[in-house]
Amino acid sequence: MMYLLLIVGFFLLIKGADYFVEGSSAIAKLLKVPPVVIGLTIVAMGTSAPEAAVSITAGLAGSNDLALSNVIGSNIFNLVLIVGICALIRPFIIDKAIMQRDFPIAILGSVLLLFFIRDSHLSRIEGIVLLCLMALYLVMTVISAIRNPIDIDIQDRYLPMHTSLMYIGLGLAAIIFGGDLVVDNACRIAAAFGLSETLIGLTIVAIGTSLPELVTSITASRKGESGLALGNVVGSNIFNIMFILGLSSTVHPIAAEPVAFMDILILIAMTTVIYVFCRIRSQMGRLMGSLCVAAYVIYSVYIIIR
Repeated sequence: MMYLLLIVGFFLLIKGADYFVEGSSAIAKLLKVPPVVIGLTIVAMGTSAPEAAVSITAGLAGSNDLALSNVIGSNIFNLVLIVGICALIRPFIIDKAIMQRDFPIAILGSVLLLFFIRDSHLSRIEGIVLLCLMALYLVMTVISAIRNPIDIDIQDRYLPMHTSLMYIGLGLAAIIFGGDLVVDNACRIAAAFGLSETLIGLTIVAIGTSLPELVTSITASRKGESGLALGNVVGSNIFNIMFILGLSSTVHPIAAEPVAFMDILILIAMTTVIYVFCRIRSQMGRLMGSLCVAAYVIYSVYIIIR
Protein backbone atom coordinates (compact mmCIF):
# COMPACT_ATOMS: atom_id res chain seq x y z
CA MET A 1 0.00 0.00 0.00
CA MET A 2 2.88 2.38 0.80
CA TYR A 3 4.34 1.89 -2.66
CA LEU A 4 0.96 2.51 -4.35
CA LEU A 5 0.46 5.76 -2.43
CA LEU A 6 4.00 6.76 -3.37
CA ILE A 7 3.14 6.38 -7.07
CA VAL A 8 -0.10 8.35 -6.62
CA GLY A 9 1.88 11.12 -4.93
CA PHE A 10 4.32 11.33 -7.84
CA PHE A 11 1.43 11.53 -10.33
CA LEU A 12 -0.20 14.39 -8.41
CA LEU A 13 3.14 16.24 -8.23
CA ILE A 14 3.68 16.02 -11.98
CA LYS A 15 0.15 17.04 -13.01
CA GLY A 16 -0.06 19.70 -10.30
CA ALA A 17 3.22 21.27 -11.40
CA ASP A 18 2.01 21.39 -15.01
CA TYR A 19 -1.14 23.32 -14.06
CA PHE A 20 0.75 25.49 -11.57
CA VAL A 21 3.35 26.61 -14.14
CA GLU A 22 0.67 27.21 -16.78
CA GLY A 23 -1.38 29.40 -14.44
CA SER A 24 1.64 31.24 -13.02
CA SER A 25 3.01 32.07 -16.48
CA ALA A 26 -0.38 33.40 -17.56
CA ILE A 27 -0.67 35.55 -14.43
CA ALA A 28 2.79 36.98 -15.10
CA LYS A 29 1.74 38.01 -18.60
CA LEU A 30 -1.59 39.44 -17.48
CA LEU A 31 0.03 41.55 -14.75
CA LYS A 32 2.98 42.49 -17.00
CA VAL A 33 5.33 41.01 -14.41
CA PRO A 34 8.55 39.22 -15.46
CA PRO A 35 8.18 35.43 -15.01
CA VAL A 36 11.30 35.44 -12.80
CA VAL A 37 9.43 37.61 -10.24
CA ILE A 38 6.51 35.17 -10.21
CA GLY A 39 9.06 32.37 -9.74
CA LEU A 40 10.73 34.19 -6.84
CA THR A 41 7.45 34.82 -5.02
CA ILE A 42 4.23 32.92 -5.81
CA VAL A 43 5.84 29.79 -7.28
CA ALA A 44 8.67 29.69 -4.71
CA MET A 45 6.29 29.98 -1.76
CA GLY A 46 3.82 27.52 -3.25
CA THR A 47 6.40 24.82 -3.99
CA SER A 48 7.98 25.34 -0.55
CA ALA A 49 4.71 24.51 1.20
CA PRO A 50 5.77 20.87 1.86
CA GLU A 51 9.05 22.02 3.49
CA ALA A 52 7.06 24.45 5.63
CA ALA A 53 4.61 21.78 6.73
CA VAL A 54 7.32 19.22 7.52
CA SER A 55 9.72 21.59 9.33
CA ILE A 56 7.09 23.41 11.39
CA THR A 57 5.38 20.14 12.36
CA ALA A 58 8.75 18.58 13.21
CA GLY A 59 9.71 21.61 15.30
CA LEU A 60 6.47 21.45 17.29
CA ALA A 61 6.97 17.73 17.82
CA GLY A 62 10.51 18.30 19.07
CA SER A 63 12.13 16.58 16.08
CA ASN A 64 14.71 19.35 15.70
CA ASP A 65 17.10 17.27 13.61
CA LEU A 66 14.38 16.72 11.03
CA ALA A 67 13.28 20.38 10.98
CA LEU A 68 16.76 21.79 10.30
CA SER A 69 18.15 18.98 8.12
CA ASN A 70 15.02 19.09 5.94
CA VAL A 71 15.65 22.73 5.01
CA ILE A 72 19.41 22.33 4.52
CA GLY A 73 18.97 19.18 2.45
CA SER A 74 16.19 20.75 0.39
CA ASN A 75 18.28 23.84 -0.37
CA ILE A 76 21.23 21.76 -1.56
CA PHE A 77 18.89 19.61 -3.64
CA ASN A 78 17.19 22.69 -5.10
CA LEU A 79 20.27 24.63 -6.10
CA VAL A 80 22.60 21.83 -7.16
CA LEU A 81 20.45 19.04 -8.58
CA ILE A 82 17.40 20.92 -9.86
CA VAL A 83 19.42 23.68 -11.54
CA GLY A 84 21.74 21.01 -12.96
CA ILE A 85 18.86 18.98 -14.40
CA CYS A 86 17.21 22.11 -15.87
CA ALA A 87 20.50 23.07 -17.55
CA LEU A 88 20.81 19.57 -19.00
CA ILE A 89 17.27 19.75 -20.40
CA ARG A 90 17.69 23.24 -21.86
CA PRO A 91 20.69 25.55 -21.30
CA PHE A 92 19.54 29.00 -20.22
CA ILE A 93 20.76 32.57 -19.80
CA ILE A 94 20.87 33.77 -16.19
CA ASP A 95 18.53 36.65 -15.39
CA LYS A 96 20.55 39.72 -14.35
CA ALA A 97 18.13 40.56 -11.52
CA ILE A 98 18.74 37.14 -9.94
CA MET A 99 22.50 37.59 -10.11
CA GLN A 100 22.47 41.13 -8.73
CA ARG A 101 19.94 40.71 -5.93
CA ASP A 102 18.49 37.26 -5.30
CA PHE A 103 21.52 34.98 -5.54
CA PRO A 104 23.57 37.13 -3.11
CA ILE A 105 20.60 37.19 -0.72
CA ALA A 106 20.43 33.38 -0.86
CA ILE A 107 24.14 33.18 0.03
CA LEU A 108 23.82 35.77 2.82
CA GLY A 109 20.82 33.88 4.22
CA SER A 110 22.91 30.71 4.50
CA VAL A 111 25.82 32.61 6.07
CA LEU A 112 23.44 34.20 8.57
CA LEU A 113 22.01 30.79 9.46
CA LEU A 114 25.55 29.49 10.00
CA PHE A 115 26.23 32.42 12.35
CA PHE A 116 22.98 31.88 14.25
CA ILE A 117 23.62 28.18 14.97
CA ARG A 118 27.18 28.80 16.25
CA ASP A 119 25.81 28.16 19.76
CA SER A 120 24.09 24.95 18.58
CA HIS A 121 20.57 26.33 18.49
CA LEU A 122 18.28 28.73 16.62
CA SER A 123 16.46 30.93 19.14
CA ARG A 124 13.11 32.71 18.93
CA ILE A 125 14.79 36.12 18.56
CA GLU A 126 16.90 34.81 15.68
CA GLY A 127 13.75 33.36 14.12
CA ILE A 128 12.03 36.75 14.31
CA VAL A 129 15.07 38.36 12.64
CA LEU A 130 14.80 35.85 9.78
CA LEU A 131 11.07 36.57 9.39
CA CYS A 132 11.71 40.33 9.25
CA LEU A 133 14.37 39.80 6.57
CA MET A 134 11.89 37.68 4.58
CA ALA A 135 9.31 40.47 4.71
CA LEU A 136 11.93 42.99 3.55
CA TYR A 137 12.94 40.72 0.67
CA LEU A 138 9.33 40.36 -0.51
CA VAL A 139 8.84 44.14 -0.43
CA MET A 140 12.02 44.61 -2.50
CA THR A 141 10.85 42.03 -5.04
CA VAL A 142 7.38 43.57 -5.41
CA ILE A 143 8.80 47.09 -5.79
CA SER A 144 11.18 45.80 -8.48
CA ALA A 145 8.26 44.21 -10.36
CA ILE A 146 6.24 47.47 -10.23
CA ARG A 147 9.17 49.53 -11.49
CA ASN A 148 10.04 47.12 -14.32
CA PRO A 149 6.84 45.99 -16.06
CA ILE A 150 7.17 43.94 -19.25
CA ASP A 151 5.50 44.61 -22.59
CA ILE A 152 3.29 41.81 -23.83
CA ASP A 153 1.19 41.13 -26.88
CA ILE A 154 -2.47 40.54 -26.10
CA GLN A 155 -2.23 37.42 -28.26
CA ASP A 156 0.09 35.90 -25.67
CA ARG A 157 -2.65 35.77 -23.03
CA TYR A 158 -3.46 32.12 -23.20
CA LEU A 159 -5.66 32.04 -20.09
CA PRO A 160 -8.02 34.61 -18.53
CA MET A 161 -7.40 35.71 -14.94
CA HIS A 162 -10.04 33.50 -13.29
CA THR A 163 -8.86 30.42 -15.19
CA SER A 164 -5.23 31.17 -14.33
CA LEU A 165 -6.11 31.46 -10.64
CA MET A 166 -8.03 28.20 -10.81
CA TYR A 167 -5.03 26.49 -12.43
CA ILE A 168 -2.75 27.83 -9.69
CA GLY A 169 -5.11 26.75 -6.92
CA LEU A 170 -5.71 23.24 -8.27
CA GLY A 171 -2.04 22.81 -9.18
CA LEU A 172 -0.84 23.92 -5.75
CA ALA A 173 -3.33 21.64 -3.99
CA ALA A 174 -2.16 18.67 -6.07
CA ILE A 175 1.50 19.57 -5.43
CA ILE A 176 1.05 19.83 -1.65
CA PHE A 177 -1.13 16.72 -1.34
CA GLY A 178 1.11 14.74 -3.66
CA GLY A 179 4.20 15.92 -1.78
CA ASP A 180 2.68 14.81 1.52
CA LEU A 181 1.92 11.36 0.11
CA VAL A 182 5.46 10.99 -1.23
CA VAL A 183 7.14 12.17 1.99
CA ASP A 184 4.95 10.19 4.39
CA ASN A 185 5.26 6.92 2.54
CA ALA A 186 8.95 7.39 1.67
CA CYS A 187 9.68 8.01 5.37
CA ARG A 188 7.80 4.86 6.36
CA ILE A 189 9.74 2.83 3.83
CA ALA A 190 13.06 4.39 4.94
CA ALA A 191 12.28 3.92 8.64
CA ALA A 192 11.55 0.27 7.98
CA PHE A 193 15.18 -0.03 6.86
CA GLY A 194 16.44 1.58 10.10
CA LEU A 195 17.69 4.94 8.75
CA SER A 196 18.41 7.74 11.29
CA GLU A 197 16.22 10.86 11.62
CA THR A 198 19.01 13.19 10.44
CA LEU A 199 19.79 11.02 7.41
CA ILE A 200 16.09 10.76 6.57
CA GLY A 201 15.80 14.54 6.84
CA LEU A 202 18.78 15.20 4.58
CA THR A 203 17.79 12.64 1.98
CA ILE A 204 14.28 11.16 1.82
CA VAL A 205 12.37 14.08 3.37
CA ALA A 206 14.54 16.76 1.73
CA ILE A 207 14.17 15.21 -1.70
CA GLY A 208 10.49 14.45 -1.15
CA THR A 209 9.60 17.99 -0.04
CA SER A 210 11.70 19.39 -2.93
CA LEU A 211 9.86 17.37 -5.55
CA PRO A 212 7.44 20.27 -6.19
CA GLU A 213 10.42 22.53 -6.99
CA LEU A 214 11.97 19.79 -9.12
CA VAL A 215 8.85 19.02 -11.14
CA THR A 216 7.84 22.69 -11.43
CA SER A 217 11.30 23.83 -12.56
CA ILE A 218 11.67 20.99 -15.07
CA THR A 219 8.19 21.71 -16.43
CA ALA A 220 9.02 25.42 -16.69
CA SER A 221 12.31 24.66 -18.47
CA ARG A 222 10.60 22.42 -21.01
CA LYS A 223 8.10 25.21 -21.69
CA GLY A 224 10.93 27.71 -22.19
CA GLU A 225 10.24 29.56 -18.91
CA SER A 226 13.84 29.45 -17.66
CA GLY A 227 13.36 32.64 -15.64
CA LEU A 228 10.50 31.06 -13.73
CA ALA A 229 12.50 27.83 -13.24
CA LEU A 230 15.62 29.48 -11.76
CA GLY A 231 13.55 32.04 -9.86
CA ASN A 232 11.59 29.18 -8.29
CA VAL A 233 14.78 27.51 -7.04
CA VAL A 234 16.52 30.63 -5.70
CA GLY A 235 13.29 32.00 -4.23
CA SER A 236 12.54 28.65 -2.55
CA ASN A 237 15.99 28.58 -0.93
CA ILE A 238 15.51 32.09 0.47
CA PHE A 239 11.99 31.21 1.61
CA ASN A 240 13.16 27.96 3.25
CA ILE A 241 15.76 29.67 5.45
CA MET A 242 14.14 33.01 6.21
CA PHE A 243 10.48 32.01 6.48
CA ILE A 244 10.36 28.29 7.29
CA LEU A 245 13.25 28.20 9.77
CA GLY A 246 12.29 31.68 10.99
CA LEU A 247 8.73 30.61 11.75
CA SER A 248 9.76 27.17 13.08
CA SER A 249 12.27 28.63 15.55
CA THR A 250 9.86 31.40 16.57
CA VAL A 251 7.26 28.78 17.46
CA HIS A 252 9.82 26.50 19.13
CA PRO A 253 13.62 27.08 19.38
CA ILE A 254 15.52 24.59 17.22
CA ALA A 255 18.56 22.70 18.49
CA ALA A 256 21.33 22.17 15.93
CA GLU A 257 23.60 19.14 15.87
CA PRO A 258 27.32 19.75 15.10
CA VAL A 259 26.89 17.97 11.75
CA ALA A 260 24.44 20.69 10.67
CA PHE A 261 27.29 23.21 10.77
CA MET A 262 29.20 21.20 8.14
CA ASP A 263 26.10 20.79 5.95
CA ILE A 264 25.48 24.55 5.94
CA LEU A 265 29.15 25.13 5.02
CA ILE A 266 28.68 22.75 2.08
CA LEU A 267 25.52 24.63 1.07
CA ILE A 268 27.35 27.97 1.17
CA ALA A 269 30.30 26.58 -0.80
CA MET A 270 28.09 25.07 -3.52
CA THR A 271 25.94 28.19 -3.81
CA THR A 272 29.01 30.41 -4.06
CA VAL A 273 30.64 28.24 -6.74
CA ILE A 274 27.49 28.27 -8.90
CA TYR A 275 27.08 32.02 -8.35
CA VAL A 276 30.69 32.79 -9.38
CA PHE A 277 30.39 30.54 -12.44
CA CYS A 278 27.15 32.23 -13.51
CA ARG A 279 28.69 35.68 -13.00
CA ILE A 280 31.57 34.73 -15.30
CA ARG A 281 29.57 32.89 -17.99
CA SER A 282 26.11 34.53 -17.59
CA GLN A 283 24.51 31.21 -18.46
CA MET A 284 24.03 27.63 -17.33
CA GLY A 285 25.10 25.15 -19.97
CA ARG A 286 25.00 21.37 -20.10
CA LEU A 287 28.60 21.05 -18.87
CA MET A 288 27.85 22.98 -15.68
CA GLY A 289 24.59 21.08 -15.37
CA SER A 290 26.49 17.78 -15.48
CA LEU A 291 28.96 19.01 -12.85
CA CYS A 292 26.08 20.05 -10.57
CA VAL A 293 24.41 16.64 -10.84
CA ALA A 294 27.76 14.92 -10.16
CA ALA A 295 28.36 17.18 -7.14
CA TYR A 296 24.98 16.22 -5.67
CA VAL A 297 25.69 12.52 -6.16
CA ILE A 298 29.02 12.92 -4.34
CA TYR A 299 27.31 14.84 -1.51
CA SER A 300 24.65 12.12 -1.20
CA VAL A 301 27.31 9.42 -0.89
CA TYR A 302 29.14 11.52 1.73
CA ILE A 303 26.11 11.98 4.02
CA ILE A 304 25.21 8.30 3.77
CA ILE A 305 28.65 6.95 4.72
CA ARG A 306 29.69 9.59 7.29
